Amino acid sequence: MIRIIGILILFFYLSCGVKAGERTDSVFPADSVGGEELTVSIVTCDPGPDVYELCGHAAIRIRSAVMDSVWNYGIFDFSSPNFIYRFCKGETDYMVYGYQFERFMPAYVRRGSRVTEQVLDLSQEEAARLRALLQIESRPENRVYRYNYVRDNCATRPWKRIIQSVDKNIELPDTLYYPTFRSEMRHFHRNYPWYQFGIDLVLGSGLDYPLAKDEDTFAPPVLASKLADAMLGGRPLVRQTNVIFPGYGDVTLPPTPWWRTPMAVGIVMLIMSIGTMFAYFMKRRLWRWWICLYFLTAGIAGCIVAFLVFCSEHEATSPNVLIFWLNPLQLIIAVGIWFRSWRIPLTVMAVYDLLMVIVLAVLWATPVISQVANPAVWPMLSSAVPLAVTILLSSKYASQNVKRKKQKA
Repeated sequence: MIRIIGILILFFYLSCGVKAGERTDSVFPADSVGGEELTVSIVTCDPGPDVYELCGHAAIRIRSAVMDSVWNYGIFDFSSPNFIYRFCKGETDYMVYGYQFERFMPAYVRRGSRVTEQVLDLSQEEAARLRALLQIESRPENRVYRYNYVRDNCATRPWKRIIQSVDKNIELPDTLYYPTFRSEMRHFHRNYPWYQFGIDLVLGSGLDYPLAKDEDTFAPPVLASKLADAMLGGRPLVRQTNVIFPGYGDVTLPPTPWWRTPMAVGIVMLIMSIGTMFAYFMKRRLWRWWICLYFLTAGIAGCIVAFLVFCSEHEATSPNVLIFWLNPLQLIIAVGIWFRSWRIPLTVMAVYDLLMVIVLAVLWATPVISQVANPAVWPMLSSAVPLAVTILLSSKYASQNVKRKKQKA
């Protein structure tokens, strides 16, 4: 149960950036010597084992006979004041820095990720325009930007700057690799079911609308695949593809064993909830403990979900229909189950939870709700039913005892 709460925090690291603290100053000022022939590339790094590396990374490389630079939009300062709180609230400030390319590679070589570059067929005027844009944007007064994990990140920013720099429209292929943001995330997070489970809990229907043909490029590998077939003024945008570092294959973690997945935990929770109802009938005193733990977890998780729905600036956190299940009101049951005097609020909340499960099941069975639920939600959500029934039975029994005592008196 503690793991379910903790996994909600993991979405804070939903990024494709560089590790916190890897800050560096831009070394190519806007007044640097020009005139040299420039080569522009998009560098794509394959996914790594950590959760913030699962979508890979992308950057712009500009080089000539006298310099070799990389322009990285994935820099963030984890040590900045209130970083976690501000990240949750949606005030996610990332930075762009330009520095020597040789300083970019060691991290990816250490983790064994494949690194490729796609050399773009840009004119010298377009390449110089792009470098000027990057030099201006990387100045201290301009380098900070408000990061968005699917709309404005380390892949979408370089792509937008290239579009700004060219003279003609870039045509991407019509192929849509993934129909929604959530389906694309699930592909890259497929071996990390607890991480995806946390994302599915805290991010609502904003991840589930049908994407346009260029919206799935927020993941660097997808952007690289589309660039390979992109056209610029009737000619291929990518002139050449080079493997800078071959890597060691897939360096992400192996699939999680089924018995450690959220679905397995959800099934265990449902079995324990049904067992709790039978324990009540058998007059076992332990039945209150599981009710307390279940609704304590739901209440604490609900505090996180409620904060994200009502306070966060992330557009995908609201609306989120799971707030009808995961909300702070569930703490009433967690506390009240130990006090007979709380039987009225307990009864109200038990009736609420029964109706809530029914309503959510009906809504998800119809096209009314576009939000896609994680499969593990169903056994976890259904666990509330036998527990709510047990609470209603215990409240009725407690009420009858009170009446008997009053009659005897």
